[in-house]
Amino acid sequence: MGNKIKILSTTDIHGIFYPYNYADNKDMNFGLAKIQSLIKSIRDEDTILIDNGDVIEGSPYTYYHYANKADEVCPLSIAMSKMNYDFINVGNHDFNYGPEALFRHIEAVNAPCISANVLYNDKLLGPEYVVKNIQGKKLVFFGITTHFVPLWEEKENIKGFTFIDAYECAKTLVEKIKIQENPDYLICVYHGGFEDNLETGEPQQSSGENQACRILREIQGIDIMITGHQHRTIQGVLYDCAYTQSFQRGEYLSYIEIDTDTNKISTQLIVPELEADKEIMEICQKEEDEVQKWLDTPLGQTKVNLKIEDGFTARLNKSQLVTFINNVQREVSGAELSGAAIFLFASGLNTDITMRNLMSTYFFPNTLVVKKVTGKILREYLERCAQFWQIKDNEIIVNPIYDFPTPAHHNYDMVDGVEYTIKVSNPEGKRIISLTKDGVDVKDDDEFTLAVNNYRSGGSGGFDMIKDAPTIKEIQKSVIDIIADYIIKNKIIDFEEKHNIKVII
Repeated sequence: MGNKIKILSTTDIHGIFYPYNYADNKDMNFGLAKIQSLIKSIRDEDTILIDNGDVIEGSPYTYYHYANKADEVCPLSIAMSKMNYDFINVGNHDFNYGPEALFRHIEAVNAPCISANVLYNDKLLGPEYVVKNIQGKKLVFFGITTHFVPLWEEKENIKGFTFIDAYECAKTLVEKIKIQENPDYLICVYHGGFEDNLETGEPQQSSGENQACRILREIQGIDIMITGHQHRTIQGVLYDCAYTQSFQRGEYLSYIEIDTDTNKISTQLIVPELEADKEIMEICQKEEDEVQKWLDTPLGQTKVNLKIEDGFTARLNKSQLVTFINNVQREVSGAELSGAAIFLFASGLNTDITMRNLMSTYFFPNTLVVKKVTGKILREYLERCAQFWQIKDNEIIVNPIYDFPTPAHHNYDMVDGVEYTIKVSNPEGKRIISLTKDGVDVKDDDEFTLAVNNYRSGGSGGFDMIKDAPTIKEIQKSVIDIIADYIIKNKIIDFEEKHNIKVII
């Protein structure tokens, strides 16, 4: 018997199992199959393996599965069971396909789910906490999930679920564990992140979506915190608690080691550079072959340049990709206006459009919602979007808060159906210096219908004005499928370019 206890964890895998990029099938050092090889090289009898949520959404593989075989267990979940996780947490995106998909995943992975602040029909998804006795030391693990899920998720997908404030849950549970268990080490597995700058301590987010700093600052007794959700690569010590967060897609394995002689806790984030595990890849291979064939399905062609060569320029000068998405959303929904964003790392559409190309451009299983907005609300919406920009050295740049601590480029919407100018040097709230529809000034009491995705319609990203606006229509079909069907139907994409947005100093 040694004197080391090892805690390994994954987080925010987002359906990435194979070690290549679906956009071009280029080999990469990420994915669960590579992580499994790394785990095998480290694991011994004194090792605990944990997953911290956001597994079943985020890749073409899982999109294909839940779109076509939703009543079957996803092979990725079966592969995870072969990895022998000791226990798992749930993330906000694990609710994207509804309760049945989530419970099918949890059951297939065959590991206790320890999310202590998520209830289904007033019952926890698994044990409130888990006790492990290793080398004569008592380790207690509990999980919590950001309680903002109801702000993002469609109602039918979380019907029956209750989400307790993560901080309040942790506060009560830590006291209970200390009294009942008196652990040597208390470990919090949190699908959430840090709201403050970890170097300066300055607050950066105040919404409550991420509460790790408050939890560690105000709740005494947590020795280790495994975080996620923000897709950051960070490790260190905060308020005497060791913490990690291992980015996304299995690009790192979180490795935490406890020296039971000295009680020293050390952390590492390890890149999975070993060859991918063939045994578990075989479990998913049949469906992966189907996915690859589906991704190469031709959809149509475009005569308009819809490529994204540079994300900054595409947002500053409004890429015609946005015009296209808004055209589709307006036509399908019948709305007068439409708002859409360019997602971070979106490729844009090639001249010859395939499903692979589309999935590399529109990543999320969003649906479409039509809202009724006044001119006043529309202006507030655009002012919120305008906060994306900032002036530095007399040049327009992306506001740093949209890059750090969590990339949030998806919160810069561009709206079609109106014409407007953003003057970035103006104070926030007064940057929309012109707003017209068909050349006529928009008045506060004008009324419009506006198509946005369900993420935005729920107010996410600080868009409460959209959440509070009346809902006219909900289209329960993914935007990806809506766009794919539109391309297939029209075969050739050709339209007059719209340059209706100006961003000036």
